[in-house]
Amino acid sequence: MKLIAIEEHFLTAEIRAAWAASAIGQEGTAGFDLGEIEQRLDDLGPGRIALMDESGVEVQVLSVTTPALHNLEPEQSVTLAQQTNDLVAATIANYPTRFQGFATLPTASPKNVAVELERSVLELGLAGAMLCGRTREKNLDHPDFLPLFSTAAKLGVPIFIHPQIPQRAVREVYYSGFGDSIDTAFATFALGWHYEAGIQFIRLMLAGVFDKYPDLQIILGHWGEVVLFYLERLSSLARVAKLQRPVADYMRNNLYITPSGMWNQSYLQRTLEIVGPERILFSTDYPYQYRPGGAGVAFLNQTALSPAEKELFAHRNWERLTDVVKHRRSASPSTI
Repeated sequence: MKLIAIEEHFLTAEIRAAWAASAIGQEGTAGFDLGEIEQRLDDLGPGRIALMDESGVEVQVLSVTTPALHNLEPEQSVTLAQQTNDLVAATIANYPTRFQGFATLPTASPKNVAVELERSVLELGLAGAMLCGRTREKNLDHPDFLPLFSTAAKLGVPIFIHPQIPQRAVREVYYSGFGDSIDTAFATFALGWHYEAGIQFIRLMLAGVFDKYPDLQIILGHWGEVVLFYLERLSSLARVAKLQRPVADYMRNNLYITPSGMWNQSYLQRTLEIVGPERILFSTDYPYQYRPGGAGVAFLNQTALSPAEKELFAHRNWERLTDVVKHRRSASPSTI
């Protein structure tokens, strides 16, 4: 079965250098992208494709790994976003049947974010954008980012909210006291990353972003970054928040979910209960979760999904979600 994996990461030498030159460029997580992982992040050619073939993945949707450009200086982030998106477009042109891409956006320069998203979609043919949650002290619901969400909704492209490490003050209060390596793991892949990303979705809901832009579509990885599993408690927000719809409706109408290489059948069942088979997307979280042997294919084959639902999960939901890009690309920005 055709597999399109939508959370598949890469990195450039230019972004790596910018991170290294900044005190908070890759705050706390520089050690995650070394050795074999670093080599795989850098490869946008035959080596990556060989591992895709081994895994049974036909198409990767490329995205810069966390924290992308969120912690850089404004002017620098604009230049790097343009360079990176041009590189993704060139990679797709070289391997048009194997790669698609999410735009990398200069969130440190809010006035340029919507402009770069529009350029990336209409001129470069990218399929949406990946954000790594907040930008320094600004959460995604900050008014500076409303033009981004307005543009994404008008273009009909999704925004993927990816985790990044919590703020230092949060880490010191909640994720410290066990030694550097344990503290970092606790604040990132063990738990902290996932709260960070899930909370950004809830903040968008509470801030009325989905009410303002009801067609806006958000993607969360790691089976919904915790929030799906607390729907019953989150629903109680309706008692105090001025929401136009029940919390479950926002999840069923504005949210897509992907596993990020976490091959867990019970998590899949919970996701199906909340959002249904039309809102699940396949991903492997390459290269971080890559293991030889085609675990993603095995997971898909072992699910209780019907053949038609397996196709939705494997590729059809993504193709439906992004089909609008093909029609929008030739449109003039003035018509959007």
